[in-house]
Amino acid sequence: MNIFTPTLPSPSLAQRWRGGVPGLLLTAAVAAGAMGLATVPWLQAHGISALTLAIVIGIALGNSVYPRLAAQAAPGVGVSKQWLLRAGIVLYGLRLTFQDIGQVGVAGVVIDALVLGSTFALAWWAGTRCFGMDRESALLIGAGSSICGAAAVMAAEPVVRGRAEQVTVAVSTVVVFGTLGMFLYPLLYRLNLAHGWLPIGDAAYGVFTGSTVHEVAQVVAAGRAVSEGAADTAVIAKMVRVMMLAPFLVALSLLLARGRATGPGAARAKIVVPWFAFGFVAVAGVNSLEVLPSAVVAAAIDLDTVLLAMAMAALGLTTHVSALRQAGMKPLLLALLLFGWLLAGGLGINLGVHALLG
Repeated sequence: MNIFTPTLPSPSLAQRWRGGVPGLLLTAAVAAGAMGLATVPWLQAHGISALTLAIVIGIALGNSVYPRLAAQAAPGVGVSKQWLLRAGIVLYGLRLTFQDIGQVGVAGVVIDALVLGSTFALAWWAGTRCFGMDRESALLIGAGSSICGAAAVMAAEPVVRGRAEQVTVAVSTVVVFGTLGMFLYPLLYRLNLAHGWLPIGDAAYGVFTGSTVHEVAQVVAAGRAVSEGAADTAVIAKMVRVMMLAPFLVALSLLLARGRATGPGAARAKIVVPWFAFGFVAVAGVNSLEVLPSAVVAAAIDLDTVLLAMAMAALGLTTHVSALRQAGMKPLLLALLLFGWLLAGGLGINLGVHALLG
């Protein structure tokens, strides 16, 4: 051993920060472009959010110009994909309050919980057993379908330990079938009104929509296509469903840790604690107290959209189209199965719970 070999100093915090600036600026630019496009009336009317646009733009750049910039931008892109995502999930709590639960009642909470649990369980079982998919992809698709779309996929990624291409595939299924539901739900509602098949009014339609449609933006669009009252109820039901994200992540972490403990490397198995999920609940709790000025809350929600859009942009930049092609039809088939369950099974759950609890 050469005792005179010099030890290279580790980079300082300032050096690491400077190294991340190019990537952060790139993801911020993509996020800004996506948020600008999201204000286009046609895109708003079709429930296409800034998060969806950010990942699409990111994928386009990631498979064209980004490989030439990756050497300089990779550190900042990594920060956006990891730390900004967690911060965005925490601030997401400002979009709801605990009072939202009271507005949908016990029936609404039970419906959301049953839809969430049954959809995710079906995704896990069907994805791994019927379609032969890897567990990570099946769980990510299940999280997006059962809770709140792209945000849930991104939040579940650290717990599931999925790869960038797996996350992108899961988000893509949310876009495809959430958009389909946004148009299909109002159409089916009007057909039901015309024929009187089921006793579903605007309020019941709102709870059904909020408990089964993927993204918040898609829920708003599907609700407003019927009435403002239906949209209000749908958003409240959706927010209660979003609130279940934190306990879902904790339960999933415990479940996966238990499974790893019985397999290879059991001695190293450990629980991945999603601390940001607790931050999400804490922020929602503070928002429930109504101690923050409305202007502060509005500004923080805008910041949250920026952070999540930057995370989506980073995800898109690091996803290769070849990986999406390799995923094949199985993810879409699983997402189609889940969409059918949300539509038919979700309707059955809604009718059954309303019949029992009123």
